Amino acid sequence: MPSEGVLEGQVALVTGAGRGIGFAIALRLGRMGARISICGRDQSKLDQSASSLRGEGIETLAVQADVMHGEQISSLVQRTQKELGPIDILVNNVGIGLFGPFHEFDESDWNRVIDTNLKSVFLVCRAVAPEMIRRQTGHIINISSLAGKNTFANGAIYCASKWGLMGLTGSMAEDLRGHGIRVSAICPGSVATEFAEQGNKDPSKALQPDNIAHAVAALVTQAEGSFISEVHIRPTRKP
Repeated sequence: MPSEGVLEGQVALVTGAGRGIGFAIALRLGRMGARISICGRDQSKLDQSASSLRGEGIETLAVQADVMHGEQISSLVQRTQKELGPIDILVNNVGIGLFGPFHEFDESDWNRVIDTNLKSVFLVCRAVAPEMIRRQTGHIINISSLAGKNTFANGAIYCASKWGLMGLTGSMAEDLRGHGIRVSAICPGSVATEFAEQGNKDPSKALQPDNIAHAVAALVTQAEGSFISEVHIRPTRKP
């Protein structure tokens, strides 16, 4: 496991870090020495996360922002750069799921999932990439899902968003690799979070948020001269 202090002097922006996977990622990167910027829509949960991070001695900026709106993303990125410094690591973690037969959902359901899981990643990356390109360095990590590689009944909208995210991630990697920027996707199976409570799988056998944080830590400490495109994570015991 990468040692504490290995990210000293770096800045990491983690979206959807008010709880669950996002908070675990922010905590792991902070413990590795990074200054942390977190965002989310729920101010109370964001405040709780920021307090916990600061309690660990992690320099933290918490910004209430809805990453489905470009103007809020611009403000988030500008504040992060002004108060913490240029963004070295971006982790796009925001995600939601609606599950059931596709024909029972309406257009607003489609828009909500696609905008949250896919459009938001495009918007945040678009805001962060120019400075990374200027500096010729950076890591972008998109938290996808094994649902972005497989299909299943009642998962049409969610799978569509995650398959789209895999396509976006791969194309961004090709656009940015010549600038020294690594773009990767992490595809977890079932993770024991509030999100997973919507399903019927055994949470005691599911992945834990820290399993995903561990993968992020591994990606941002890769050896020079290469990058890992995708990481698939499954629990040892099938839920």
